[in-house]
Amino acid sequence: QVQVRESGGDSVRPGGSLKLSCAVSGDTKGTTCMSWFRQSPGKEREAVASIYAYNRDGGIYYADFVEGRFTISQDTAKNAVFLEMNDLKPDDTAMYYCAPARPRIGEGYYCLRGGTPAYWGQGTQVTVSS
Repeated sequence: QVQVRESGGDSVRPGGSLKLSCAVSGDTKGTTCMSWFRQSPGKEREAVASIYAYNRDGGIYYADFVEGRFTISQDTAKNAVFLEMNDLKPDDTAMYYCAPARPRIGEGYYCLRGGTPAYWGQGTQVTVSS
């Protein structure tokens, strides 16, 4: 049975930083992307960032709204993925979800728009407010 556990969410002021972590256990067959999504009330869930299991050009995808503020990384030996977020804005307030995903190849990426999620965690809340 696959388990996905996110952690690291918190309440911060605008301009602050957070690092989210995600640990995955179990056999995630066919999922070679590890992705972060987010969802805020009244909005659809959207991809934030995704990283391919293999170190290749096009292996990291960021949504346009990231604008260089976030960095995704992974520890493949531990089946873990991280999202370091800097210069947080109130619009970044959302529940953040980790998702092992199947590849979606396009526009030069292996994990375009987060790929096709196969499993979901429960999420970790990020609140950015003054």
